[in-house]
Amino acid sequence: MTDLQIAGGSLAIIVFLVMLRMPIAIALLSVSFGGIWMAYGYPIASATLTAVTFDFSTHSSLSPIPMFLLMGFVAYYAKMTTQLFDFARASFLMRLPGGLAVASIGGSAMFSAVTGSSLACAAAMGRIAVPEMLRAGYQPGLATGVVAAAGTLGSMIPPSLILLLFGIFAQVPIGTLFIGAIIPGLLTAFAFGLMVVLRVMVNPSLAPRPTQEELAHLGKTGLRDIWPILLLIVSVFGGLFAGLFTATEAGAVGALLSIVIAAAKGSLSWTVAKRVVTDTLVSSAAILIIAMSATFFASFLALTQLPAHISQIVADLNFGPVGLMIVVFLLYLVLGMFLEVLGIMLLTLPVLLPLFETMDISLIWVGILLAKYLEMGLITPPVGLNVFVIKSVVGRAVPTDVIFRGIAWFVATDIVVVALLIAFPELTLWLPSFLEW
Repeated sequence: MTDLQIAGGSLAIIVFLVMLRMPIAIALLSVSFGGIWMAYGYPIASATLTAVTFDFSTHSSLSPIPMFLLMGFVAYYAKMTTQLFDFARASFLMRLPGGLAVASIGGSAMFSAVTGSSLACAAAMGRIAVPEMLRAGYQPGLATGVVAAAGTLGSMIPPSLILLLFGIFAQVPIGTLFIGAIIPGLLTAFAFGLMVVLRVMVNPSLAPRPTQEELAHLGKTGLRDIWPILLLIVSVFGGLFAGLFTATEAGAVGALLSIVIAAAKGSLSWTVAKRVVTDTLVSSAAILIIAMSATFFASFLALTQLPAHISQIVADLNFGPVGLMIVVFLLYLVLGMFLEVLGIMLLTLPVLLPLFETMDISLIWVGILLAKYLEMGLITPPVGLNVFVIKSVVGRAVPTDVIFRGIAWFVATDIVVVALLIAFPELTLWLPSFLEW
């Protein structure tokens, strides 16, 4: 067998194993090691594995990951999310058609700014917002679908774990990626909210309006209740934008401030601290092992020259940057129906990055578009991890097919946002351009 045949066969085997729910790290490591062994012999496979794992584990760009995870877990276990949702409900959002659903989107956007996980965002807001909407008489598909979709903002609004991993893998400044994701993330939240308002205006039975008594009660919640969390968000991302912090320093400042805020609010008990530390260590280890496995997989593909071969084929087709990003979008849309998001990104980046570099496409634009594509994979059937997170919250109260039907409107809205981001790269690149001044 030729090197290209071994690489192509290995790629197909990895996709098959991941579809069988084998952990992505094990699939990438084992198949890549076997592929190098088959092509070049055991000594080369062993030496490559040793070199790649050592170089990866000593890379300084990995340090933001545990810091941002720590910040997010403190915010989650200290129940800061409840106050964010209460504030979103108390604001003018509640007076809009479908106000509770719009408030769920607003609360998810704010929570996304203190945690980089879409699943954590969906789980947190699902426990808080979905029961409130169901009690208020909201149509179940809307009540569950809006939170599952809004949870995907955790993949876009920084600190996003997907953007962190992309920055490490593509050697792109993580702070610049975070700044570039702000407008696309807010645009997504605005588009979701606008779609909900328009739907409820056309069909008011989807979301009954609140009574005057409910509005008066909600009016008691104000900025004074969430200013510590806003301080956390502004400190971390204001420092990044102003160039005061690197991504690692921003993560450390955010983690420290979240601990101080939780302690000051009296919500940082020993039980909470143990959960925070345990989840941070477990999640950090899992993410780093997955990323290291993907790096080894990329080294295997580079040895076989498969990425260069595919790059040449695509270059001969003359897609152009926009055409290529549309093709990648369609690819991710299909893969997102069957594979989990990290698996998709780490399987495809070793092949796609050489294409982007050959065509001289901005990797900032690419990274944020890929994050957008991947977040759609969190809500598309049949995998749709965010949908199953919400299903675990509501139990038998709402069937899974009802949640997926409610999601359909948000998938359509996401497609519109993707079209805007592809057509107008300035939406992504405008804020990062200030960092070059």
